[in-house]
Amino acid sequence: MRYERLVVDAGENQTFALDFHPRLTVVTGVGSLEREGLTSELLGVLSSNRSGGALELAKDDGTRLAVFRPYGAKHMVVDIDAGSDVSSDYADSSGAIDLIRAEGLDPTTARRQLKVNASDLSTSTRSAELIATLASVDQNQLWALAARVRESEAELAQMAEEVGSAPEDISAIEDVERRHEQFERAQAGHEKVRKATFILALLCALASIPLGLLLGPIMAAAVLAPAPVIALWSILMWRRLESARKAADQALKDAGADSYLGFHLNRVNSMLSGDQVRRDLMASAELHRQSTAEWTSLVGDVPVAWAIEHRQEVTDAARVRQHQVLAPQLDETDVSVTLAEELVVRFTAARRLGSSGESFPLVLDEPFSNFEPTIKAALLELLVKTSKDQQIILLTEDSDVAEWARVEALTGALAIVESTKSTLRLIDATDASNTPLAI
Repeated sequence: MRYERLVVDAGENQTFALDFHPRLTVVTGVGSLEREGLTSELLGVLSSNRSGGALELAKDDGTRLAVFRPYGAKHMVVDIDAGSDVSSDYADSSGAIDLIRAEGLDPTTARRQLKVNASDLSTSTRSAELIATLASVDQNQLWALAARVRESEAELAQMAEEVGSAPEDISAIEDVERRHEQFERAQAGHEKVRKATFILALLCALASIPLGLLLGPIMAAAVLAPAPVIALWSILMWRRLESARKAADQALKDAGADSYLGFHLNRVNSMLSGDQVRRDLMASAELHRQSTAEWTSLVGDVPVAWAIEHRQEVTDAARVRQHQVLAPQLDETDVSVTLAEELVVRFTAARRLGSSGESFPLVLDEPFSNFEPTIKAALLELLVKTSKDQQIILLTEDSDVAEWARVEALTGALAIVESTKSTLRLIDATDASNTPLAI
């Protein structure tokens, strides 16, 4: 959705009209109260039931609409090209015209999402932090690895489904099998030690008798000396066996089984019916585990699904870090990079805010106040480039921004509306006469 023209009836035969550039419109010379009022008009005309305004806009599919909110008359929406009344498509349950609610949004949320000021940029969100993390790594490696994780996950889920189980069962089976294998090894080791210690103890006891008779009690005691060591060895192996037994029992308990045999019979009988099926499942689970471990090693605890869902923001933020949209002289640790990344998050959110995928213009209310000129210049360049895909309306009283906009307007990339005490002038490369708008 892109605004084309806003008309506000101020009463007493005074009408304010503002035309918008399809990409970027900079309104300069407006103080905080004026910016707040203009923002209210820009966002309110979409959903407010207040009379006295009209808006012409173009939707993403090319449909051009006119929203009329006249005093003392029914509000309506007209398809400009078809010349037909389409108000019913945008009326809520009470009959009020509300383009915001027609997209599944409430006005409060929409206003919060579609208006950005300096404080919004200075407050990092969790989403911005995650996007910054993902944008800081090699993008080719990132998305190739994300694809591998999703593919291995899908393959594991499909294989488990085919045998009547679930991916979660694979983990449980592996844990049970691993613990049971450890228990069996401990049991076998203990059995060997038990036999060896029994034999050694018996030999020592048998040997001590004739040696004691022939060579005296000292020699008999020397033969029996290893007995405590043998006993200690046996006790240690027994403790190891008990520890392995407890771990195996806990794994079975976590898997919902009382015994190893019951686990096979009751939980995964069908899945373990064939060795090949079992091997394939374990191999698939191992592949998924490896790809997930690589992902965690690369980006930490960022969920793969979340990353894929926000791929466009991440890609845009990565371009910011690579200085393809920022001034090349700025170091990527500069504060402007962080600000640019947060702007990218807001731009992308506005592009897909509607439930149908409809985009909305983003209103920037003096977002770059108190920043150095070099940082402002870099962020303003980001606005120009981003506005190719996202309509932006920048409201400011910053003289640096106004000077920049006057120069950029000559290229046709934006329009600047300069406010004075009595006149708003639209300066556009296609309108050299700077004709005053009606007031």
